[in-house]
Amino acid sequence: MKNLFDIEENVIYKPLAEEMRPITLDDFVGQEEVVGKQSLLRKMIEEDRITSMIFWGPPGVGKTTLAKIIAGKTNSVFKQLSAVTAGVKDIKDLVMEADFNRLSGKKTILFVDEIHRFNKAQQDAFLPYVENGDIILIGATTENPSFEVNSALLSRTKVYVLNSLSFENIKEIIKRALVRVNATSEYQIDIEDDAIDIIANISNGDGRSSLNTLENLINITPIKNKKKTITKDILEKLLNQKTFIYDKKGEEHYNLISALHKSMRNSDPDAALYYLARMLEAGENPLYVARRLIRFASEDIGLANPNALVQATSAYEASHYLGMPECNVNLAQAVVYLSVSPKSNSLYTAYETVKQDAIKTAHLRVPLDLRNAVTKLDGELGYGANYQYAHEAENKITNLQCLPDELVGKKYYKPSNIGKEKGIKEELKTIERIKESLNKKN
Repeated sequence: MKNLFDIEENVIYKPLAEEMRPITLDDFVGQEEVVGKQSLLRKMIEEDRITSMIFWGPPGVGKTTLAKIIAGKTNSVFKQLSAVTAGVKDIKDLVMEADFNRLSGKKTILFVDEIHRFNKAQQDAFLPYVENGDIILIGATTENPSFEVNSALLSRTKVYVLNSLSFENIKEIIKRALVRVNATSEYQIDIEDDAIDIIANISNGDGRSSLNTLENLINITPIKNKKKTITKDILEKLLNQKTFIYDKKGEEHYNLISALHKSMRNSDPDAALYYLARMLEAGENPLYVARRLIRFASEDIGLANPNALVQATSAYEASHYLGMPECNVNLAQAVVYLSVSPKSNSLYTAYETVKQDAIKTAHLRVPLDLRNAVTKLDGELGYGANYQYAHEAENKITNLQCLPDELVGKKYYKPSNIGKEKGIKEELKTIERIKESLNKKN
């Protein structure tokens, strides 16, 4: 049998990533929330009743693959347009073809990759055909469709969010590819577990990238006794840099994110920067780090510095738009800012405390004065009867009881004396004094 990677005469070369493209949902790796066994989209596909949709997610997570699986699973003709080269005329030509397909009892699925690259006129050209069902549009985009896709077209589609593939997802894809190569090649591939882990790390949740790296490794590894042995050293030669054993069994992954979090909590920007670099240079997904910073901003800083959350969410957006390596400085800015910010866990402890009460008292009814009187019966039962509109009161404060009777007097949010929370603490004391005065008058 010929080498999978040999280019034979009159045979068009297929990259490994294309060879490994799944053709059924059972072969598809990842995105369980979108196409898992019990998902709505999977049922729609299996019952051949799909509607127009947009897949939003980073590169290499299965957007194009899902579109092709849908076309193969349903009674449809699959067509693809390039958002870079296609014009309005191309769209109209395709609609004419869709009319012919319909006469043959087939639907037409039009897949548009990077649909956000279409201008407004091109996107508008889809509207009547999508609305009438002449075509089923499947768009794919790496950008937020709320900002990049016309609202009229967006309202006629369902957006499905596809996330970066997990470390384990990538490892599974690599191992499946190795089985395929070993079954079709004249030689066998042996690869060190450390090398698989490194490929999975540097792929940043991109399945296609992991297969491209594996293919390059196979091509540069010499054959000895009908075997290619891929080691960490060979991988480092391909990458032209030393690599970190970072996420083996997940332990070091969690150790480093823990160290980053605790260094920021202890107001140590140098240590925090060090652990940030350890993670990013080892191939960690920058969006994972950014999400942890967003959590930290509220859990460990909160209202002691409300701008911390702004910095963290901005770092996430910047990382989404730029990617690695450019976004490393955006994350560094956020890490330093969070490290030197005043710290307070008052919001975290408040929620953890109130969560327990909410669970224990889920049977309690909302006080009558706070209920919304929707029907005549509601009004007769006293819903909202004694509600006090704060904007009409002096100081914009009333003595309206908002907690259920059983919880009156409970204090969940207890601001610290740090940063802006010191001012909030004084403001709460003022509010309490005003309410006490109002209660005495009554």
